Amino acid sequence: MPDIVDIAVSAGSFETLVTAVKAAGLVETLKSPGPFTVFAPNDDAFAKLPPGTIQTLVQNIPQLTRILKYHVVSGKLTKADLEKVDSVISVEGSPIRIDTSDGFEVKNATVLAADIEADNGVIHVIDTVILMG
Repeated sequence: MPDIVDIAVSAGSFETLVTAVKAAGLVETLKSPGPFTVFAPNDDAFAKLPPGTIQTLVQNIPQLTRILKYHVVSGKLTKADLEKVDSVISVEGSPIRIDTSDGFEVKNATVLAADIEADNGVIHVIDTVILMG
């Protein structure tokens, strides 16, 4: 089974995320055994950011790394697992609010596709880049 990075690369809808993960030096981490739960913003999610944001982040690797780590949780948490909690702690260290009362939301993002199985975890595709705070 492909790992999280392989799935993101082959899907074709995560080009910005893959570029950011490479720039932040997180490829090896996300290819490691994990397991991880990744809330993966698709290209449309990154396109919603104000103009110039992505270029600024690629020039500020510590900030980019922090934001990317905010989209990752240790452990393999499926939608069914997440329905039992109201928040999880990201690898970055901040809590991420989970709301499954009316659909499936992660902080201010809607989950477009849940439970994409990977060899080293699970991916939930989201429509918005989530930020700490």
